[in-house]
Amino acid sequence: MKRWSVVMAAVALCAGCEGNKKEDRPTRAQLRRTGPATVEVVPTDGQLPYCMLYTVSEKGVIRQLTLTRENRSIRCDPKKPVANTSFRIPVQEGKVRMYIFFSDDRIPAGPVAQQLYDLRGQDRINAMDLRLPGRVFVETLEFTPEESSPPVTGGVVGAGGELVDGGTSGGANGNGNAAPGTGVPVLADGGTLGGPAATEEAP
Repeated sequence: MKRWSVVMAAVALCAGCEGNKKEDRPTRAQLRRTGPATVEVVPTDGQLPYCMLYTVSEKGVIRQLTLTRENRSIRCDPKKPVANTSFRIPVQEGKVRMYIFFSDDRIPAGPVAQQLYDLRGQDRINAMDLRLPGRVFVETLEFTPEESSPPVTGGVVGAGGELVDGGTSGGANGNGNAAPGTGVPVLADGGTLGGPAATEEAP
């Protein structure tokens, strides 16, 4: 009976150690929400110098976010947003799992995209699942886009105090004309697997 108690105590101790290991695992990148459906990806210190980003949505849509003319990984500096921009995640596709591939050299995106497509049904993907040259680490994060409320500009008041224009919403200006874009590049839109490039390579 005493031996059985010792064995159970050892098992509980080991389980606790394993849980601590998972909690203590360093995060290679962090997500910063910049809007209801936009997000920045920021590498932490000590990561490999190049990276590329993909998302896999709840509906199975795979998007390549870091698109360049050469279609290779880009320079990713620690504590700076990848590509110096925010990425917009389509709300209609639901929550996404974001894969950040860090590498010690610039690697072509084609083989990564193909392998990610082949492994899309797998719950988690790590570097051991991929056949890529050099050193490669994978960070997996999740992001849920949310619907944004359309802005309301109010009504234009004339000299007599009457409303000249009843006001607009949904991104139009006070004159009833469509307002310009917000300046957030829609890198995810048009960036479905195999789609055209939507941005230049970050310096």
